[in-house]
Amino acid sequence: MEAASCSYQFRIALLGDAAVGKTSLLRRYVAGAPRAEEPELEQEPTVGVEFYSRALQLPGLRVKLQLWDTAGQERFRSITRSFYRNMVGVLLVFDVTNRDSFEHIQDWHQEVISTQDPDKVIFLLVGHKSDLSTRCVSTQEAKELAASLGMAFMETSAKNNSNVDLAFDTITTAIQQALQQGNIKLEEGWGGVRLLHRTPNPRSSSRKQHSGPCQC
Repeated sequence: MEAASCSYQFRIALLGDAAVGKTSLLRRYVAGAPRAEEPELEQEPTVGVEFYSRALQLPGLRVKLQLWDTAGQERFRSITRSFYRNMVGVLLVFDVTNRDSFEHIQDWHQEVISTQDPDKVIFLLVGHKSDLSTRCVSTQEAKELAASLGMAFMETSAKNNSNVDLAFDTITTAIQQALQQGNIKLEEGWGGVRLLHRTPNPRSSSRKQHSGPCQC
């Protein structure tokens, strides 16, 4: 199998209250560094849904990630809910310095599983802004909530780039494993996972060789 082939596309959404830092996390992950005019990755509130993408190399597999940044304000919920059923991965994000954003995580989780088969989506709980000392949510209680909801937990900081790549790598690897094990399957009409490139049969590979990456 060609390591450079973009075999699958995974759709992943970030959900959580307004101002927990979902856009900052995505921009840090996609761009790698804040722009000069935004040294602390402060962003305008997301209106509706915004879209980012990044190609990622996994062991033996290259995937394209469609990353969806959703607005946390209540008035945009009718827009963002329509995207849940076509997601295979969801990062549930709260601000460790904002108790309310943590207490609302179960509501966000329930919104997804009320519109999406819970067996078709991988969740990761993310405690953001871990660089701040004025925290209102302990690591232990966040781990306990994640365990009760059947998901992993990770703390991140876009400001100092702590665990940002690791968070996205973790959920992407979990999706890949679920796909390989048959727990998540390709389905016509479902956009959570799409096949972009079908690996050629090794017996026929001598007739046509591909070099270089696919257009992800």
